[in-house]
Amino acid sequence: MRLSLITLLLIAACAQGDDHLGNPLMLTATGTKPVIGNAAYEKRRGAVELIVKSNYETIKADIRAGGGPMLTKAMDAARIPDSDRPARIIQLQSNMGLYQVTPGALVTALMVYGG
Repeated sequence: MRLSLITLLLIAACAQGDDHLGNPLMLTATGTKPVIGNAAYEKRRGAVELIVKSNYETIKADIRAGGGPMLTKAMDAARIPDSDRPARIIQLQSNMGLYQVTPGALVTALMVYGG
């Protein structure tokens, strides 16, 4: 009776929804994916941030002009698809007030638009 109850409790614990950790042997295999993904994202964001902050006034002028080499470089670093860029430039122009004094907001927008 006691063994049956313990077995039943263990099965119930293993059958929980998405809240459980899953197979503990798989944690090392699956647990590294978010870390690697976050590291890649942070590296790309750092590159975009460096470009934007180093060329902030030029990029704002490129946005107002509808494009330019520094904006293209920032969009390349953010991995914004070429086919999306005309629409994204219009969005950047529409939200220019947000980027006038805060390069971080521009970096975030480019990263959101990127792939």
